[in-house]
Amino acid sequence: MNNKLEFCDVSKNFPGVKALDAISFSIGHGEVHGLIGANGAGKSTLMKVLGGIYPASSGHVAINGQSVNFRSPSEAIKGGIAIIHQELQLVPELSVAENIFLGRFPSHRGKIDWKKMNQQADIQLQSLGLSFSSKDKVSGLSMGQQQMVEIAKALILNANIIALDEPTSSLSSAETKVLFRVIRQLQAEGRILIYISHRMAEIFDLCSSCTVMKDGKHVISYDDLKQIDRKTIIEKMIGRNLGDMYNYSPRELGAINFSLDSIHSHQFPQSVEFNVRKSEILGFFGLVGSGRTELMKSIIGAISSQQISASFNHCKLPSLTPKKAIQKGILYCSEDRKKEGNITFRSVWENITVSSRRNFWRFGGILNLAKELSEAERFVKRLDIKTPSLEKEIQFLSGGNQQKVILARWLAEPSINVLIVDEPTRGIDVSAKNQIYNVLYELANKGISIIVISSELPEIMGITDRLYVMRENQISAQFKREEYQEESILSKAFPEQEMSA
Repeated sequence: MNNKLEFCDVSKNFPGVKALDAISFSIGHGEVHGLIGANGAGKSTLMKVLGGIYPASSGHVAINGQSVNFRSPSEAIKGGIAIIHQELQLVPELSVAENIFLGRFPSHRGKIDWKKMNQQADIQLQSLGLSFSSKDKVSGLSMGQQQMVEIAKALILNANIIALDEPTSSLSSAETKVLFRVIRQLQAEGRILIYISHRMAEIFDLCSSCTVMKDGKHVISYDDLKQIDRKTIIEKMIGRNLGDMYNYSPRELGAINFSLDSIHSHQFPQSVEFNVRKSEILGFFGLVGSGRTELMKSIIGAISSQQISASFNHCKLPSLTPKKAIQKGILYCSEDRKKEGNITFRSVWENITVSSRRNFWRFGGILNLAKELSEAERFVKRLDIKTPSLEKEIQFLSGGNQQKVILARWLAEPSINVLIVDEPTRGIDVSAKNQIYNVLYELANKGISIIVISSELPEIMGITDRLYVMRENQISAQFKREEYQEESILSKAFPEQEMSA
């Protein structure tokens, strides 16, 4: 195996926007090549050209000196290309095995060979150190587990060129270690790997070389990452000196604004309690599956059949539904923007104003469309959302800009009291993270209570005033900001048997 992948002046035009502008760089045999850039830089679009989803408007891709023009993902797969996209490409109601072999089920005498398919899928899952079964429904898996199914799906193709777009964004630390082991094994076998990530630590840990993109253009490629530092790459990526990424400053906290006094359910057999004050940014840290997301969804009524006792602004809070929670100003911004956030085929402005549209009706039942569009445009500018127009369907924006649209939806609510943001910077570049942190600080300064769920420990330590650690559906510890120590926080996140092993 002696692979070489070349992008030769690859351009891609969409109506009103040039997504890629003459991109040229190459990747050699046995290389893990980092692809870095801010949201909207064109990284995912370039991978979609490589994977046969989009045809190039001009230029071409070459493999081993041979120009290729994949007209569909199936052609790219036959050509030895596997793309693990940032937005999961799974069918929730099918089994793990059916998703892994979708479109190429093994057969025997004209019938699907279910036994063979499940056996092969289980072998692949076991090689990745995964405990769930090939027969499990994908809809019952966590986001991190679904991401590992995508990885198993790509690996079983035995592709020579594998692109991974933000592969660790939903993975636990244990799953990330497994993925890194697999990547290094594939590298040792001589395969070409393209690794897209906003996490600089991962880029420097895994990649030997990298390319920086900005606004659909090639900025620079580095053949040896050992000769460069993170600060230089970030400055090339965003075109300026970022400074302090978290930019935290303390603020005066108010009275307790919301408190969960007790919760009892199958998910939480032992009661969980916490509170958050006005102007406070409260963190929830824990491993994937620790119960953080389920706890917040239970509070807003998105997970039913819960016995909850909660207080809001010193008053007993009745049982909520998501609609009632919005009316109370208790807002939840989901980590899964594709499944629970985006209205995929609707415009940017509709995705921003869908929850607050009740505020734009005139007397007589007429929608004040001009006012609604003006409000949407205000938040596009405020969050620096990269979109050619307000009418653009949200599905055509980069992942990070989609995330900012969903955040804008809740900022458009006129009476926010408690804002819960679940993995708010998942798949977002460092510059956009900084913008989102500043928005959270701005809201906190206005007296709003902010609850941040994050799997990134430096982030949760960098922006919060106080944090709770969750482990196995329980709060295992609480830390004030002056008590933050990485080792202490991590020790409360891992199961006790793992810490003692």
